[in-house]
This record gives sequence, C-alpha cells and structure tokens, in this order.
Amino acid sequence: MNFLKFKNKKLFYENIAISKLANKIKTPFYLYSLGQLKFNFNNFKKVFKKISPIICFSVKSNSNLKLISELKKLGSGADVVSIGELKIALKAGISPKKIVFSGVGKTEEEIDFAIKKKILLINAESEAEIININRIAKKNNKVVPVGIRINPNISGKTNKKISTGNKDNKFGVSMNTCLQIFNNQYDYEFIKFEAISVHIGSQIMEVNPFKKVLNALSEFNKKINQIGINLKYIDLGGGTGIPYSDDEKNFNLEKYSDLVFNFKKINNVEIIFEPGRSICGNTGILVSKVIYLKDTLKKKFVIIDAAMNDLIRPALYGAKHQIHPLLKNNSNINKYTEFVGPVCESSDTFISYNKYQKLNEGDYVCINNIGAYGRSLASNYNTRPYCAEILINKNKYKVIRPRQKLESLIN
Repeated sequence: MNFLKFKNKKLFYENIAISKLANKIKTPFYLYSLGQLKFNFNNFKKVFKKISPIICFSVKSNSNLKLISELKKLGSGADVVSIGELKIALKAGISPKKIVFSGVGKTEEEIDFAIKKKILLINAESEAEIININRIAKKNNKVVPVGIRINPNISGKTNKKISTGNKDNKFGVSMNTCLQIFNNQYDYEFIKFEAISVHIGSQIMEVNPFKKVLNALSEFNKKINQIGINLKYIDLGGGTGIPYSDDEKNFNLEKYSDLVFNFKKINNVEIIFEPGRSICGNTGILVSKVIYLKDTLKKKFVIIDAAMNDLIRPALYGAKHQIHPLLKNNSNINKYTEFVGPVCESSDTFISYNKYQKLNEGDYVCINNIGAYGRSLASNYNTRPYCAEILINKNKYKVIRPRQKLESLIN
C-alpha cells in the first residue's frame, strides 16, 4: 500500500492522519485512497501498453459509484455480473461498448436489458444460456455479440472457494462443448460469436497457471479457425493477486504481459482483461475502534467494532488481513493477541499475533487491503448498518457513501 505510512508514530493515508478522521467519523468505516486507485490502474495500463487491451474493471470487487466513475476517467471499462452492476457502470459514464456481462445465471430481464443497451459482449456460460440469449435477441430483432466462457480445467493454485477454472466448478463450458456450439453456430440466427473468455480464479500469485491457459487457448483457437470461426476478442478475465502481508511478493505483471503479447501476435485477436483486486484491493482500509480488551488464560482478545459483516473474507476464506494501530508505541505484549468482532459467531475473528503493541479500550486500528471484496461482500447480519465509505484525495476527504441509518433496517 504505497500511500499508507507512519509519520511520527501516526498512521497517515496520503496526507491525512487517520486518527483525526476516526475522531470525527463514526467507526467502523471504509477509507479509500484515490492516489492508490489511480496508481494501480495506470500501472496496469502501462505494463500492458504494447498489448493495448480493453480493461474492464471487475465491478463485483468494489461497486462504489464514485470509484467506478474515477476509473472511467482513467479509461476503464467494466466487467459486470448483474443488472445492478451494469446500471452502476452505465451511471458512472462507462460506454456500453466497454462493458462485458459475465455470470452463470443471467435472468431474462438481465439479458434483455444488456441487449437493449448494446454492450460489448455477453459472455455466456452454458448452452442453455446461449439458447436463451438467441430467443431474447430474436424478440428484440437484434443480432447480439456473444462470447463463450471456457472452463479449461486448469487450477489457479488459489483458495478452493475462489477457484473457478476446474472441471468441477460451475463456471463456463468445456472446450469440447464450446467446439460443438461453434459447429452449430448457424442454429443461432441472432447471435454473433465474437469471443471466448476464461477466468480460472482469484488471488493467483504465480504466472504459470496463466501460461497454461494461454497455451490451451492457442491450441483451441487453431481448432476453431479450421471450422471458420475467427474471433475478434479473447477475454482473459482477471485473477492476478496482491500481497496481503509484508513477506508476500507482488504478482509479476511484466512477465505475464510478455506472455500475453506473444499470444496476441500468434492469434491475431484483441485482448480483454477483467482486473478487480489488482486495481482496488490495496486502495482501502477498514478503520475500527477497540471496544473491549479481554484476557483469558492463553490469549488476549481485542474486541473491535468492525465485524465479519463488514469484512467477511477472514470468516469465509480464512483470509489474513494485517491490522495496524493508528498510533504506534514501542510496547510489545508477549501474550498471544487475537482481533475479533462483536458478531455472535466464533468465525467473527480477523487475525492473531504472537506479539502486538499495548492497546487500550477506545484506541483505533485499521484493517488493511479491504478495497476489494470488503464493502461489496458486506451484509446487515445482526441488524448492523453498512459502514460509511470515505475517499481521501491528498489532504482532503469526502464521504462517497454515507453510513446506513439503523432505522432503515427496522421496519
């Protein structure tokens, strides 16, 4: 996180001491850095410059309208998986011709809306969906550009709950099934097959799985060329990970870029990317207050006012998000320290440390790297309102989504 640093023992985000915000704004709240968001997107664009891809930000990773609007200014398109995300992307000003609609269970309403908005691609994930798209396109009297998502049966070497490229996963169709669909392309009078897409999972930290995918796609593209299918696009999805701790290395985007550049030359197609976490993951923190300190025989619990409904990744995936104090001191508590939330579930726990500085009730901490799948996976479990979302730009800040009013949950 380039813009999160200690200065004179105070934790700053860009040019603002976070403790000052914590004293003004009710905790917990999500805090984003516009500088980090711009840095990440521009770096991604720079690394893949020689490929000149269409970059469609994965809205499911963070659907805040203000952040999507800022990405639009930088040239981003959008990858969406629901009519709600599609409407957010359009409201943010993203051109329909830079929007890709993915997802295994698109409803008739969603398909019809996407067709009417003339988006770049609907990425279909089953033969049944393709039949449905053709039927709805016929009702609209429009020929619709469609991609087919392939399941290459290649492991992303990531958490099984966010792995999507194995044959046992619900996503996409096999290459054989895709070949059969292309062989029967004239059965779909109102569909123009323009792309194949692939996405093997999220938080992938090694290049090798992507290399395997590119090799498999090149072989498959040769086969479909022989039956007269010449694709306009190949959508390589997203999935590149970020480090969540100091001992993890960054994903090697440069090496991946070289592989994709060679792939593009060989296959003579335009490339689409759908990055999410790599653009917004390290742009956000969750600021929280210590409610209670609880000593037991073997450990010290630090009970904070953020909970699993605000950040479910640790409970859902066993993910580890580092926690920083907003004010640093030189004390170390040797007792095993575990940070937990107030929700009535044993899984409402964030991270444990063998050593952590002394904290007092009323102190503030922040949970790092929550820009992706933080607010977007949040819920109202235990009738807890959604937190406010705040955006920092250098030495200024702005509420970009207010804290939900408790009264709205009590009807």
